[in-house]
Amino acid sequence: MFIATVIVSVMLAVALTFSAIGKLTKNPSVIPMLEQVGVPADKIPWLAYAELLGAVGLLVGLAVWPIGVAAAVGVILYFAGAVAAHLRAKDKDFAPAAGLAVFAVVALVLRVLSA
Repeated sequence: MFIATVIVSVMLAVALTFSAIGKLTKNPSVIPMLEQVGVPADKIPWLAYAELLGAVGLLVGLAVWPIGVAAAVGVILYFAGAVAAHLRAKDKDFAPAAGLAVFAVVALVLRVLSA
């Protein structure tokens, strides 16, 4: 079970890191979508920092399980907020955020089961 936890946690941490890099480098495919759902430009770096903290927490959480659980819960809440922002803006392109939220739920369940 722990091997599955490692694989899922590392994959999710990589996805979070790439997402954060897109925000911090102001990738032209990322920024317009964030603005479309109502994220103020000055808040975008903070979203990236939250993603990076989640990635670090997931990786540290492989050694210290309570940190992994807390990080997974934080990532779930982050992506639940992303889905809510898309729905509030009537944007139907929320599948990536929803998929990552589900992936974070899987990471949480695996981390709890392998503690």
